Amino acid sequence: MRALVIGGSGFIGSHLVDALLARGMSVRVCDRAKERFRETPPQVDFRQCSFDDSAALAEALQDVDCVYHLVSTAVPSTSNLDPVADINGNLVGTVRLLELMREAGVKRMVYLSSGGTVYGIPQTDPVPETHPERPISSYGIVKTAIEKYLLMEQHLHGLQPVILRASNPYGSRQGHGGVQGVIGTFLHRLANGEPVKVWGDGSVVRDFIHVSDLAALCADCATNDAIGIFNAGSGTGASIREIIEVIGGVSGQSLDVTYEPGRDFDVPRVVLDIGKVKQVCGWSPQVGLADGVAETWGWVQDQNS
Repeated sequence: MRALVIGGSGFIGSHLVDALLARGMSVRVCDRAKERFRETPPQVDFRQCSFDDSAALAEALQDVDCVYHLVSTAVPSTSNLDPVADINGNLVGTVRLLELMREAGVKRMVYLSSGGTVYGIPQTDPVPETHPERPISSYGIVKTAIEKYLLMEQHLHGLQPVILRASNPYGSRQGHGGVQGVIGTFLHRLANGEPVKVWGDGSVVRDFIHVSDLAALCADCATNDAIGIFNAGSGTGASIREIIEVIGGVSGQSLDVTYEPGRDFDVPRVVLDIGKVKQVCGWSPQVGLADGVAETWGWVQDQNS
């Protein structure tokens, strides 16, 4: 089986590539650049192209059995600054990709959506897939719209979509620019002796999933019979204050924390109900928070040595 991973050089994509190769699959990657933190594995058929390059994507779709769509040109904290760019870069680009897949006869797509933004402010805890979709950021609105297009494509043209509403992934090879990925950002700042900034009082709760668990689930979806929408998280929550405590325990060091006013697009608490994905896909997370933070801290230290 051959998989095309669009965005395969990124944080999640690079781990997915590893998981697919470990399962004996042929892997083709389309991305704007090669991997940042290591050499792209030699077995990978790497194609350098942007998400809006229809000709390159059409060529990459030849002889492919499954497409992984991991590309996002925005993050929750920046999407509201330019919603038009978010729509053009992500929604329009995905609709174009679906047309290209239809022309190439590719039926299977695994799409990485967002379990933290499509639901908005949760009315239940934990949050099941049946929860109303009430996003409060352009990022979440666009993710929701893409999901609807995939389901429409399923109804009209036989697409076999797996939509994974991922929580907050963390682990090795995650960038640390500060716009996304609180665990990685905090660890990199700690390693460099820099303070960390917390929006609000640290009570915001998120569901954190180690990237290896998310990559394993994604890889399984190339060959299982799952179709539809699935939450992909740990099923447990941790506040930012708890993350700071775990980091202190793992590293033996104290973070220098500055608290800033909260942001209006930050949902107070999101913990995903993962019962459906456990039942349908036979998957469950294997890496606990402390072990995952320890693994990430070791990688960060290696990067800074």
